[in-house]
Amino acid sequence: MSQSPHPARAAALKLMEGVREEGQLLSELSGEDWFTSLAPAEKARAQRLALETLRQGERADRLLKPLLQKAPPEPVRQILRLGLVEIGALDGAAHGVVGDMVSAAGASNRTRGFKGMVNAVLRKASVEAEANWGKLPVPQLPRWLRKPLTNAYGNSAIQGVETAHMRGAPLDLTAKGDAAAVAEAVGGELLPTGTVRVKDAGQVSAMPGFEAGDWWVQDAAAALPVKVLAPKAGERILDLCAAPGGKTMQLAAAGALVTALDSSGPRLERVAQNLERTGLKADILESDIFEHAGTYDAVLLDAPCSATGTIRRHADLPYARDGGGISELIDLQARMIDHALKLVKPGGRLVYCTCSLIPDEGEVQVEEALARHELKADTAALELPGIDPEWITEEGGLRLRPDYWLKKGGMDGFYMACLLKG
Repeated sequence: MSQSPHPARAAALKLMEGVREEGQLLSELSGEDWFTSLAPAEKARAQRLALETLRQGERADRLLKPLLQKAPPEPVRQILRLGLVEIGALDGAAHGVVGDMVSAAGASNRTRGFKGMVNAVLRKASVEAEANWGKLPVPQLPRWLRKPLTNAYGNSAIQGVETAHMRGAPLDLTAKGDAAAVAEAVGGELLPTGTVRVKDAGQVSAMPGFEAGDWWVQDAAAALPVKVLAPKAGERILDLCAAPGGKTMQLAAAGALVTALDSSGPRLERVAQNLERTGLKADILESDIFEHAGTYDAVLLDAPCSATGTIRRHADLPYARDGGGISELIDLQARMIDHALKLVKPGGRLVYCTCSLIPDEGEVQVEEALARHELKADTAALELPGIDPEWITEEGGLRLRPDYWLKKGGMDGFYMACLLKG
């Protein structure tokens, strides 16, 4: 009788199957009963194994290629990839990993006939993985994304982006109050923009200040749109597409009177939970953006997008997506900008942002909005601590990329602009 593989490794293989064969996102798969029934430590380990294998599977393929006479079925390749990534990138003990991958092959009818091959190939490849993993080329973005991004930023920049993607992301926190005090409490680094960065963080909910609501998790780049908006106490501000609530909490912490709008009830529940934990207040509204009316001093529009700026955190995106549907998103973003501007009082401001690296979802949207409306791009709003003036773009927006601050751990890809309404 075959021995069962470790639950975390078995779950990691199932996660990768869902992403690479079925086009699902890890966030969708992590809600499945078979995953939620795992112990917390096993869930965390499974996610880490899956993410690292999605990030670095191309390196495993390079080691496997000379050892495979013909391409094995995809489930077998996933087993081989997972084994080599755990050995090469995560310093797993080769003997234990190889034995468990053989058990994983024996656990499924689709792979049972390849147990011997998995054993032989991994034993040979693991020697090379242990010795030379760090010397292997950095995995590239899929062609559907790499080509337009290279056209936009150049090959050297995209190589830096790919390096950031392979390294993954540290934990970034936004403080409700004193960021320096939070940095000291959690043992983090205070970045020039005010974000607290923690490397090798453990369980988030066990960190100092979580229960007290002193901070929330938010990438350094994602924290900047509110800083660009510069909310003032007492201002009426609308946060469109508000979930999961990081920007809502920033606005509320500044003393603004915030309406947090989103079309998803379940996602708004997360906003409510985050507000409760941090002791902050906002009006929560479940609504279609196009059905909302009113007048606000300022509107923050974090528009739905391709999310291509978040790959360092979400290594599943390049595999679960193929570039389809982006043109529809671009059309939706333009309509959202037009409607959001109707909600801004004369003399007020709209901050538009997306977590996308694709210029059509950022720079081009703002160029076209400036042409359609009586607006001015407020470049002075972008002159913030830690912001390199070279990141400010021709049309008056701010372009952030994962290769910025690479030695500090990078940042998500983001675009934002502050538009003043005449």
